[in-house]
Amino acid sequence: MRYVLVGDGESPHLLKWARALAALPQLDLWVASSRGFAAGFDAVLPAAQRLALGTRPNTAGGNFGLLRQLPRLARWLRYVDAPWVHAHYLTSHGTLVWLARRLFGVRGLMVASAWGSDVLVTPERSAVQRVLLRRVLRNSALCTSDSAAMAQRMHVLGAAEVMVFPFGLDAMPALSVEKDAQLFFSNRGLEPIYAPHRVLALFAALSNPAARLVVANSGSLLPALQAQAAALGITQQVQFVGRLGAEEQAGWYAQARWYISLPRSDSVAVSVLEAMAHGCIPLLSDLPANRELVDHGRNGLIVADEAVLSPKTLTELLAHGDKIALQNRGWVEAHALFKPCVAHFMSRLMAINPAAFVGVRRT
Repeated sequence: MRYVLVGDGESPHLLKWARALAALPQLDLWVASSRGFAAGFDAVLPAAQRLALGTRPNTAGGNFGLLRQLPRLARWLRYVDAPWVHAHYLTSHGTLVWLARRLFGVRGLMVASAWGSDVLVTPERSAVQRVLLRRVLRNSALCTSDSAAMAQRMHVLGAAEVMVFPFGLDAMPALSVEKDAQLFFSNRGLEPIYAPHRVLALFAALSNPAARLVVANSGSLLPALQAQAAALGITQQVQFVGRLGAEEQAGWYAQARWYISLPRSDSVAVSVLEAMAHGCIPLLSDLPANRELVDHGRNGLIVADEAVLSPKTLTELLAHGDKIALQNRGWVEAHALFKPCVAHFMSRLMAINPAAFVGVRRT
């Protein structure tokens, strides 16, 4: 059965979806990208089954260049003629697929996968984006969300059915037995929405000269963060290591006892799941999705805005660090491995539209 993904082919998240779906023997995967394709796609499916629109979309809106590619995308979708078209990031790619079906006669049922800011942030910035998101959600046979909190928002905006499962891990990492109780790790983007300045302020407020903070990733705020570290007097304790490869990042997860993620808006973040799988104790911002992962004081901490952590609180958690590590790993293994989630997702598609799967071998 032909199956189409529409999203950003340069994103590792879409590549991860493509790998999971291409591995299913009942699917013949095709992918359309608003930009180009990451090199990893070459091993997933042939170039003949890909379409690169070559635009540079902006998640903040104003993507008229992307809209100009709508006729080209619609022609390609009519050629592929798949019974399912699966859009990722709804205020851009979801809008394209909805318009292609509405204006150009593209057949096939629509699946809509929310990524976070497309539901939680962008619609609040623009009434037009909010209207478009409602149209996408109302015209999707099935939606997916990686948190119950975001799914609830999607229902309010018009979604009929939303499957909730984390954008999880491919496999469980080995559990490190060499955790450094003084090492804190943070790897969210160095951009305003991730509030990395709060990470530095929280760390500095501990007033622990033995503690170390490793800040990974890149972004526009790096110079300001380096200046902030100097102003807080923690330059010698903070290491900015830039964007890391998967193995380097896994190495820091394995060493660190603590993981800090304090964004202003978020759904269930893959990086938080990775940290939990490596046995880190998460210190997370007070967001609904984070409360789905952390029971404050039991397996991590929820940090309110401008809150200051007391060394006593961390010491109490640290006393149960190994137990918390096993508990968090167990949750990830039971609920956040991607392959079983995708298999369950595919079973739901087969139940919604069994005619599309006639003659297709079930796994």
